Amino acid sequence: MAGFIAAQRAEHGVPHAVACRALGVSQAWFYKWRHGDASPRRARRRAQAVLVAALFAQHRGTYGAPRITADLRDMGWRVSQNTVAELMAEQGLRARAKHHRRGTTRPGKGRWRAPDLVKRDFTARRINQRWFGDGTEIDTAEGKLQLASVLDVCSRRIVGFALSEHHDAELAYGSLAMAVAVRGGQVAEVVLHTDQGSEYTAGMFRAACIRLGIRQSMGRPGSALDNAVIESWHSTLEFELRSCEEFPTKAAARRRVAAWIDEYNRTRRHSSVGMISPIDYELAQPDDPATEVA
Repeated sequence: MAGFIAAQRAEHGVPHAVACRALGVSQAWFYKWRHGDASPRRARRRAQAVLVAALFAQHRGTYGAPRITADLRDMGWRVSQNTVAELMAEQGLRARAKHHRRGTTRPGKGRWRAPDLVKRDFTARRINQRWFGDGTEIDTAEGKLQLASVLDVCSRRIVGFALSEHHDAELAYGSLAMAVAVRGGQVAEVVLHTDQGSEYTAGMFRAACIRLGIRQSMGRPGSALDNAVIESWHSTLEFELRSCEEFPTKAAARRRVAAWIDEYNRTRRHSSVGMISPIDYELAQPDDPATEVA
């Protein structure tokens, strides 16, 4: 429409005002199109679009509208999630889809199994109430590394992890030992929920839990949903690290995985804890560890 009005003036000498009246549009609208929209609202939207693109690139295409909205609000912008979604769509920015990871569980051969103390209740009213553990693989050009992790479901913080070339009880024990150290040894009565993998049913791991006062819990064989919280964590690891980077050596993988987990704990926003990082969530809780949190 605006192009047609301009063409009438250039080709036939029809004044812009006459053409606007004939077509039923305002002259202000036409001149805004001709000279560019310099309004504060348009300038604000352009600035937001630039920031949205920068944040999307900063997070390597893993953040969608909810997390980018939270970033902008922390920067002082008053902006809705719908506006951010529109700005992303206009620029063709779309967070990559997650993919399901392959399982690495090796069922234990012994008869002992811990009871299921969680029963798919993936909540906790305080830190150090329920931990979840599991293992996964990290591919490198030199072969596979095994990663075992321990997650505190209250804050979604990875409190312990260990990397090894072997998927065994020593690996699981290493992740548990780190979690206990991070929590200052105050872990009595913590429920640790895992699958029935041999690393968690092994005598060495069971003895460590008994010594520390940790109560073991296990889901049903072959049911990933019984340990969905830690499965979700490994999906995030796949989505934001393993699918984005290649590791030429096992040493490089060890360094990068450790650094990424630290970033996850310190800076990555998590929807289940109010769009802040796990450590920020923990720091916002009362000093008394026995105090329950919503």
